[in-house]
Amino acid sequence: MVTNKNVSRVLSGRGYKEIKSGDYSNWLKKYVVNEENWEEIKSCLVDTKFCQRLPTGKAANFYKYNLSAAQSSCCKPPTYCGLEFHNATYWTMPKTGAAVADNDCKVWSNVRSELCFNCQSCKTAFLDNIKKEWKILSLVNFGLFLLVLFVYCVGCCAFRNNRSKGYQRHKPYPA
Repeated sequence: MVTNKNVSRVLSGRGYKEIKSGDYSNWLKKYVVNEENWEEIKSCLVDTKFCQRLPTGKAANFYKYNLSAAQSSCCKPPTYCGLEFHNATYWTMPKTGAAVADNDCKVWSNVRSELCFNCQSCKTAFLDNIKKEWKILSLVNFGLFLLVLFVYCVGCCAFRNNRSKGYQRHKPYPA
């Protein structure tokens, strides 16, 4: 349920990925990113100053930086909205309005405690990160399982080998 296909895509000429709303299972949407849980997750992102770690610079240089999918989706508006860059976390709506009528374009805010934390793309990026962490955790668990299995097999072989060669437990002499 957790490790479905990747929902991020690389934008040509940009150093970062943007997240599109993927087909995550309803289980994940219901239990991981429901409104109550998301408020806790969002407060952690704000408290750790997650978006203040973005590189600063001019627009031409900003697009070359290698941002994580979560940074790209939560700390800046989606590229397809066509907002004008001022700095990493301050973007303005053009006078003509957003290039696309998308809810994430409307949700964007320049307030540092809001940014795009309520955007669907931010929630999807968070799920994408959980998916990657689960894959790593499953590989580590499988490696530990193989290690324990190897130690158990060596121990069983050593125990059987000792019994077949006549080694017995030494009983203490009676007093």
